[in-house]
Amino acid sequence: MRSILSIALVSIGALVLPPAIAAQVQTASDTVRLPGVSQPVEIRRDTWGISHIYAQNERDLFFAQGFNAARDRLFQFEMWRRRATGTMAELIGPRALDHDIGARLLRFRGSLRDELSHYHPRGVEIVTAFVAGINAYIELTEANPDLLPLEFRILGTKPERWTPAIVISRHNGLFRNASREISMAKIVHSLGPAGAADLLDFQPETPVLTPDSTIDLALLTEAILRYYSASRSTISFDPADVLPAFRNNVGKDSTTTCRPPARCPARASPFELAERASAIGSNNWVVAGERTFGQYPMMANDPHRVLRVPSLRYWVHLVGPGWNVIGGGEPALPGVSIGHNEFGAWGLTIFETDQEDLYVYDTNPQNPRQYRYGGRWVDMEIERERIGVRDAPSVEVELRYTRHGPVLHHDSLRHKAYALRAAWLELGGAPYLASLRIDQATSWEEFRAACDYFRTPSENMVWADRAGNIGWHATGITPLRRGWDGMLPVPGDGRYEWDGFLRILDLPHLTNPPEGWIATANANNLPRGYRPIVGYEWSTPFRISRISEVLASGRRLTLMDMQQLQQDELTIAARVLVPLLAPLDLSAGAVRDAAHRLLDWDFVLDSDAPAAAIYAFWEARIIQNLWRRLVPDRARDAVRVGDLSLRRVVEWVTVPDGRFGPSPTIARDELLISSLQEAVTELTDLLGSDQARWRYGRLKHVYYEHALAPAVRPEIRDRLNVGPLPRGGYRYTVNNTSGDLNQSSGATFRIIIDTGNWDLAVGTNAPGQSGDPASPHYRDLFVSWATGRYFPILFSRKKVESATEQITILRGSEQ
Repeated sequence: MRSILSIALVSIGALVLPPAIAAQVQTASDTVRLPGVSQPVEIRRDTWGISHIYAQNERDLFFAQGFNAARDRLFQFEMWRRRATGTMAELIGPRALDHDIGARLLRFRGSLRDELSHYHPRGVEIVTAFVAGINAYIELTEANPDLLPLEFRILGTKPERWTPAIVISRHNGLFRNASREISMAKIVHSLGPAGAADLLDFQPETPVLTPDSTIDLALLTEAILRYYSASRSTISFDPADVLPAFRNNVGKDSTTTCRPPARCPARASPFELAERASAIGSNNWVVAGERTFGQYPMMANDPHRVLRVPSLRYWVHLVGPGWNVIGGGEPALPGVSIGHNEFGAWGLTIFETDQEDLYVYDTNPQNPRQYRYGGRWVDMEIERERIGVRDAPSVEVELRYTRHGPVLHHDSLRHKAYALRAAWLELGGAPYLASLRIDQATSWEEFRAACDYFRTPSENMVWADRAGNIGWHATGITPLRRGWDGMLPVPGDGRYEWDGFLRILDLPHLTNPPEGWIATANANNLPRGYRPIVGYEWSTPFRISRISEVLASGRRLTLMDMQQLQQDELTIAARVLVPLLAPLDLSAGAVRDAAHRLLDWDFVLDSDAPAAAIYAFWEARIIQNLWRRLVPDRARDAVRVGDLSLRRVVEWVTVPDGRFGPSPTIARDELLISSLQEAVTELTDLLGSDQARWRYGRLKHVYYEHALAPAVRPEIRDRLNVGPLPRGGYRYTVNNTSGDLNQSSGATFRIIIDTGNWDLAVGTNAPGQSGDPASPHYRDLFVSWATGRYFPILFSRKKVESATEQITILRGSEQ
């Protein structure tokens, strides 16, 4: 049996238990003595794996948070540390060199003390205590290696110590738009500025897409972003990375990354072709008390991120002098980024601010470490680092910096250099850490003051409090560009400089609107005429439209209404596209039967619905066929299928114009029919000819694959991976399940809060709170999450005690 330090001794069969039943569970307890704990700390783990931490002083509180999070997510912590410090090559060899170079190149280079103090007046003390707690647990594993999760034994490695510099790493941020500048340059080079503007979906207006006359768009390729992209890439493991006893000797390709009940579709599926990064989004809303059944404001949030095992998000409850906050955040960060305290509740979604620019320089042919700026040659700053490499000699690298930022690429043949200016490399740019200030807000005014420190990611922050207020505030460090839009790379010669940053408190915000609700879903929500325009590419408005029509229904909303809306799988696009089939002359057979099923359908992408499968494949084929029609051959390497916005596709198909040829309506109708024929053919191949037996969830599914899965033997892989289970929805439904058939992104963490009674809060997480495959909390929340069920987020001491399954007491060595 594993130690009480790493797993709960009592497991619960049911996932969602009423407190009366949970109270009957026998509670296990243990005491751990640790240097650095000044007064006893109590950690109560509840039935659903959430730890409620009660401390008598602030330092012990955050020490215990770090200790407990490391106890639950130690391998995740070690991967975070290696990504932040650029030391992955020490573990997996030369193929991680690009990652390590990028991580070191893009790290924060300013004052650590000033940086930590930005996030909270006592940020130095809080982060130092948090790191000390992490290291205290690592020290326990050194004394007792049996505490190490399976992954460390598979790799034959051990965790290493943390520092505060790891906590403020930027490697985990959601930043934009350097990579988009390269892809935009390729699109403009292929189609011209007018052609790009006509094809793409810019909001609230079209930016200037004419490049500076000194920029050669043909030179702008993905090679420029080699280290930038590698630093953000997902780390995967090969069989050679693991010890022989665990190794998959058949080969990496023997693993299956897609295991729905039916066989996996071919990679040529339009689903894979149509997926785009902007499909990853989030939803949040707040509803005023006069619009709720309980007459207190409510807050709901479901942030969407890439699905991983373990989950990106981690629930925790922190109680101590000046702190009583519960919610979720990234486990390697102190505090809570989404949740509530005793006064109010808050949530976040990405606010699409452009925080990056690529600069292009001429370099000195006689000295490549000099670049031209302001009419003269300027020396780059040079730093040299040595990177350890597994089973190979260490490598010395030269990191170069201009006045704008790190040099990502140097073209010695053409004497060009490319550097990144990133707002997130400014002081205060560590993602989510400013939540520490928000965690202690007692009013809308204090919440808004705390938002002034929230620089990255740029977010739509919503607030609801017991005093009856609801509000929205956009946050983020926003560069001011005078006379240029930031959509294309620009010369670094001094003509394109940022004129400082927009004051966060001057970003759009709203308090207690007459409608009685506020919602955001990554769509363009800039007030009409607002300047400056902070970004031009936003999520398509289908999710926000569906949320708005439900919240504007006029009836009083309940907690169950909030759950149903978070799980909503109605596709608004189908309500526009499907009726176009009604007047068409379809020959008898499978295609006509499919059209009739669509016309009789309720537009809900339910996992059990045949029509949902038909529609999803039909829509994907419409987009792909429009891409073939509208994008010339010369531009198809630059313009991806996923660059076509569904909003624009719906407009083009609903009101066809000359882009369809001399007979637009006829050509449109032919496209709709041929796309449906292709969808039916593909579904028949996948699910058989009997349409009545087609089920969307036999294809649309979720399967969590552990990073080590491709490298290990099948029986070990099954211990690491989670799933599959059928799913509904897709990337444009409120229940965002991404555009590919194996759900790769979406909301695992969800929270709904009734400010009238904090104990009525509910949430989800998947697959579980723990990252240790041996823990009962590794996958215990997966089925409930996949089937749309929630568990209670208990807040009062009495409720927490009623559902406690394990108690850990931390004491100092001398106590």
